[in-house]
Amino acid sequence: MKHKKPFAFSLLAGALLTLSVVASAQTSAATYKQIATIAIPGNLPSHDIVWIDPATQRLYLADRGEGKGLGRIDVVDTKTNTFLYSIPTTKGEVGFVGNIGRGKSGPNGVVLIPQLNQLYVGDGDSTVKVVDLAAKAIVATIPVCSSASQQQALPSGYLVRCSDPKWRADELNYDPNDRIVMIANPNDNPPFVTFISVDTQAVVGQYVYPGGQAQANNPNGGGGLEQPVWDPLIDKFFITVPATDSSAGSVDQFDPKTFKREKSYSVPQCNAGPAGLVITANQRLMTSCGVLLDARSGNVFAAPLGLASDQIWYNPGDNRYYFAGSASVVDAETNQLVANLPGPTGSRIAVDSNNNHAFTPVAGLGIVVYGVQ
Repeated sequence: MKHKKPFAFSLLAGALLTLSVVASAQTSAATYKQIATIAIPGNLPSHDIVWIDPATQRLYLADRGEGKGLGRIDVVDTKTNTFLYSIPTTKGEVGFVGNIGRGKSGPNGVVLIPQLNQLYVGDGDSTVKVVDLAAKAIVATIPVCSSASQQQALPSGYLVRCSDPKWRADELNYDPNDRIVMIANPNDNPPFVTFISVDTQAVVGQYVYPGGQAQANNPNGGGGLEQPVWDPLIDKFFITVPATDSSAGSVDQFDPKTFKREKSYSVPQCNAGPAGLVITANQRLMTSCGVLLDARSGNVFAAPLGLASDQIWYNPGDNRYYFAGSASVVDAETNQLVANLPGPTGSRIAVDSNNNHAFTPVAGLGIVVYGVQ
């Protein structure tokens, strides 16, 4: 399953490193202003992850809509701040489960597969939906668990048995070197991660977390798993594991070839446990509670910032971290707060590195856009 690393990706990795060095001098405070508010049909009663592709300047938002069967992916032009369309485009097409309650709603996580012009999206029925961006439609549904009857017919260990009822497939990320997507099922008890080949659209591996992952504030008992990221320099996945009744929370390392958990770095400085996670070109892992780790050793770089967020974003365009929940902007070179976004912010955020504009979906309002004055 080994593939040659794409030339375009190698150029991207080099560009990220160059941008990181160029932006290292930008340590002074900044002032942001609200540039626009992008109206979204339905006004976002419920949504999850937002993702930006800087190559095309397209934003993809997991919009759960107002109820069952009304979930969709909203597509926005981040150059003109314009809503373009939603996927699916008509009611008769295959869609997402919509807003049907905690742990069962979808769409959830979103990640782009550039070579295939596809999105992989975690959905509330424990499946991954594959979206063809040219067709503007869902073209495949990949289950990440199996029923009792299916379990008997499948090879041993092929798919984890579904909980009853099924819980959501949530956040995910993509390894373009091995062409593998890693996705988490955080609400199952125990929680598990799944590895999917984008070439075959098939599950190729899974890892079930050990027992004792029950989380006190999670009514269905799931221990919770959050944001995976892929590290191109060491070819590993990392994922955040929130604090539980038996753990202070951790950042765990997985091998995309063996699908095994290799290391687990404790982050006890996170009071609520880490959720969002991003990685920079110089091997720094920033968690959404502001704890900064070395991806190679797990060592903590600096004192925690005491921030709180669900999704965070690293922007190589200005070498800054953006924290959605606390509306904080942090310099990635100095690990110092440089600004707070001045207006409404939601719990998710993404930044277009072409113009350094930050996009945060706000329930009942739309997508609010911020830029430096």
